[in-house]
Amino acid sequence: MAITAPTKTSDLSGFITPAEAAPIFERAARTSVVQQLSPQVPLGPSGVKIPVISTRPTAAWVGEGEQKPASAGSITPKTIEPKKLASIFVVSAEVARLNPAQFVTRMQGSFAETFAVAFDLAALHDVGPDGSAGAGPFSTYVAQTTKTQEIGATAQNAGGVYGDLNAALGKVVSGKDASGRRYRVTGWALDDVVEPAIRGAVDTAGRPIWADLASEQESDLFTSGRLLGRRGFFGEGVATPDLTTTVGFGGDWGQTAWGVVGGISYRISTEASVTINGSLVSLFEHNLVAVLAEAEYGWLVNDTAAFVELTNTNNSPITSS
Repeated sequence: MAITAPTKTSDLSGFITPAEAAPIFERAARTSVVQQLSPQVPLGPSGVKIPVISTRPTAAWVGEGEQKPASAGSITPKTIEPKKLASIFVVSAEVARLNPAQFVTRMQGSFAETFAVAFDLAALHDVGPDGSAGAGPFSTYVAQTTKTQEIGATAQNAGGVYGDLNAALGKVVSGKDASGRRYRVTGWALDDVVEPAIRGAVDTAGRPIWADLASEQESDLFTSGRLLGRRGFFGEGVATPDLTTTVGFGGDWGQTAWGVVGGISYRISTEASVTINGSLVSLFEHNLVAVLAEAEYGWLVNDTAAFVELTNTNNSPITSS
C-alpha cells in the first residue's frame, strides 16, 4: 500500500496515554503458516541448490555367499533463489522522539507479521502483498496443483467436513512421485476463515476432528493443532484474497523448502527521499523519519502433485453440520 501521509503525534491522540506503554490486549504477531510446515534450508545471497532424489536405489534379500544386487539412484539438483521483500513506514520526528506508547517499536515488530502473510500469499498462491494475482516472486507455488477438494460438498450424514477432508487426503496419497514413493499428507495449512467449520466438525463416531496442541508457546504465536492425525495451522494469507475460492491446502510439505538470508533487517533514515501520496518527499526538509525493513526469502515446491487445494468455489457458508 502506498504511503499517503506520515504518522504524526496528533494521529495518536484519543487512544494513547502515557499509562498505556505496555499493551494489554494486543494481537500477537503471527508467524508464517507455510514456514511452520515446510523444512527450512540454509540460504545464501546467491541461492542454494537442493538435491532431489529422482530415482531411488533398490534392495533385495540375499543368501550367504550370494551376489548383492547393484542399483543406481539419481539425484536432480534444484535451485532456490532469494527474492527481496521490503516495506517502509514514515513518521514525524516528533513521533520517533517521543515514541508514544512505544508506537515506533511496535511498528517495527509488526513488520514480521506483514512479511509472514506476504510470504504465505506468494508461496501458496503466487499473489503479491497487495492481493494482485501473478505478482509473487517465486517460480513454483502450491496452488499449481491440479488436485482440488470442495469443503462443504459432502452431506453431513455421509461425514460432512470430515468426509471432505478424507476425500482430500485420498487424492494425495493415491499418487506417487517420480521415484515411485507414494505421497503423504504431512500437514494442513488452513485459513482463519475456515476455522469455525473445522473446529465444529466431527467424524462419523461424533468425535471432534481437530485437537488443540498443549503447548502454550505455540498457541501464542499461531493457532496449531492436529487434524486427521496431522499437524494443522490456521492463519492469514492461506486463503485467496477473496477469502472464498481457496481456504486451505493439505499435502506432503517435505516436497517443499524455504530459506531466508539473515532475517529481517532494519534501517532508519532522516535524510533520504521517499514517495508519499505519489510525490517524492525529502525527509530532511519535512522533519520526518523513515524506517525500512527488508528480507530475502527463497521458496521451492518440488512436486505440486503432492498437494490438494481445499476450495469453497460456491462461496457458500461452510458449516460443520
